[in-house]
Amino acid sequence: MPNKVNIPEKISYMTELQCSDCGTLFSAAEIHTYCPNCQSPLIVNYDLAAAKQHVDRDEVHMRLKGMWRWHELLPVREPQNMVTLGEGDTAILHLPRTGNDLGLSNLFVKDESSNPTGSFKARGLSAAISKARELGIKKVIIPTAGNAGGAMAAYAARAGMQALIYMPKDTPTANIIESRIAGAEVILVDGLISDAAGMAGEKAHAEGWFDVSTFKEPYRMEGKKIMGYELAESFDWTLPDVIIYPTGGGTGLVGMWKAFNELEELGWLNDTKRPRMVSVQAEGCAPVIKAFNSGASFCDFWLGAQTMASGLRVPKSFADRLILANIRESAGTAVAVSDAAILEAQKNLAVQEGIFAAPEGAATLAALKELITQKWIEPDERVVIFNTGSGLKYLDHVE
Repeated sequence: MPNKVNIPEKISYMTELQCSDCGTLFSAAEIHTYCPNCQSPLIVNYDLAAAKQHVDRDEVHMRLKGMWRWHELLPVREPQNMVTLGEGDTAILHLPRTGNDLGLSNLFVKDESSNPTGSFKARGLSAAISKARELGIKKVIIPTAGNAGGAMAAYAARAGMQALIYMPKDTPTANIIESRIAGAEVILVDGLISDAAGMAGEKAHAEGWFDVSTFKEPYRMEGKKIMGYELAESFDWTLPDVIIYPTGGGTGLVGMWKAFNELEELGWLNDTKRPRMVSVQAEGCAPVIKAFNSGASFCDFWLGAQTMASGLRVPKSFADRLILANIRESAGTAVAVSDAAILEAQKNLAVQEGIFAAPEGAATLAALKELITQKWIEPDERVVIFNTGSGLKYLDHVE
């Protein structure tokens, strides 16, 4: 039976966009990037009061699996504009052997490696490309550390859009190949993702490409937030005590915190206790950790960024204020780990649990070990680490 999204008459309760800083409202029927007044990310608002009346969480649970079964809380208004490759509903796996070694009885991993194009980036790019198609956009551009480029190329191909990608020369080979085979033009940059972003921004401005950079358009976060809905559903509409998440651009962390706010307002949670959010970065590029530890509300640009986890080599996120605010609101923390610890954790997950994690995903296990040493986590707490992609895409870096 074909996997089709079950669409009722009202497919989205989206109302408008709102600046995350100054609060200015913008029409969701028009093309917007970020707030022109204060250069802050735009957030998608929904009529949650109406959704609470008309959307049944248990009926959503019975729908055919995939991210778009949550369409009432996603930003696409016409079903024909949904661009999907079957993303979402990834496994939440108990980690008994790893948990036993660490003295944890309730350790889980949300394994995003089964998404199309092998990473969690599929979620955000499905939402962003779908909304771009609905708004009549024909050509999209992105700077990327790798996985976002491959995902954009695939969804742009599916939507019949032209795609242009800027990525560092040392991006994993798999990301370059998957982008090009989907028909995207790939330009390799001698530098970091910040250098790629500068070039992509200039190109977008000069030639009318729509830039789907992290948080420089409003909709990638909406796809990522569904990870939060899936967590709540999987744990019988309760939330974990701790979520450990690798943070480059931070879309998933901010998106899940938004999801938890929406779930509470919808009245779908059986327990409103929130998880403590942990941001994980590499020691060679840790702007969030530095800002968090110093009490700053924003990140300084990290000079000389170096780490083998390419997705964590982001010198400064456009949404740094949101990331830091969400960590603090959750009573969470931020942890930097070494590349050596990442490689050790990657091997641990493979040997003990059969999971070949991306370096960014393995970094969450490395951070967990550090938090246990600090006695920041209790033995009986429910902890979810995130593996954001498949290690198969990083064979260049595996010893």
